[in-house]
Amino acid sequence: MDFQGKSVVITGGATGIGFALAKRIGGAGARIILFEPRADKLAEAVKALGVLGIDACSLAGDVTDAAAVDVLADFAWERHGRADAIIANAGVGGVRSEILDTDDAAARALMEVNFWGVWNCVRTFGRRYRDDGLPSAIYATASENGLFNAVRRNGGIYVASKHAVVGLMDTLRNEAPANVEVGVIIPGWVKSDMTRHAAPAMDADVFAERIVPQMEAGGFYLVSHPYNVVRMEERWAEAYAAFAEYAPREPGDEAMDVALFVERMRSQR
Repeated sequence: MDFQGKSVVITGGATGIGFALAKRIGGAGARIILFEPRADKLAEAVKALGVLGIDACSLAGDVTDAAAVDVLADFAWERHGRADAIIANAGVGGVRSEILDTDDAAARALMEVNFWGVWNCVRTFGRRYRDDGLPSAIYATASENGLFNAVRRNGGIYVASKHAVVGLMDTLRNEAPANVEVGVIIPGWVKSDMTRHAAPAMDADVFAERIVPQMEAGGFYLVSHPYNVVRMEERWAEAYAAFAEYAPREPGDEAMDVALFVERMRSQR
């Protein structure tokens, strides 16, 4: 998406990755609407963006509340005529326990933000984009943990939430109407409020400088950390090895491929 003159909503946008994206996208000529629960942080962020000459405003609310996301959409449409793009960036960490010892309530609370918050944004804004047919974009922030397990222990529910976001967005890009661009943001280790050990982490502004041009180019996987490919290769090498030993390719095996079967069924209609 070309952000010049566009209106862009960023959830979780007052600090960290969201704020860095706001600066970079606002610097490209977009009007920014920030959304998250912390009104004081929102006020600070809007002021800081204004100093940079960026047209920014904010609304306090919680992405886990579908009604609040509806209010956010109404606010964007009233303020700027519409929101041309939504970046569902709000996310939390903090559940640092092994799966068998994780508190159920804490796990559900994390999923409410990291997955259902994205779901609410996708559905609310996506339906409006489908209905008006105008050029639009939906982005969601996942994680390197959506492609492999960077947190080998003590983070299972977080890893699961980010896998869920990648799966959701991958399906959405196949379902979305032609006027809607879809992208999934894949941060590695980025300095933010969620980062406990910030020294080796990528600066959020550097991260945004890598991500936004990929958005402008219409990419789906919006990536930042080169070493991720090593971990991805490790994961898929293990999976490929299992297939090679226990389920190698055989004549006619394409008959059981779901994607090919669906394509055949559609072509016969």
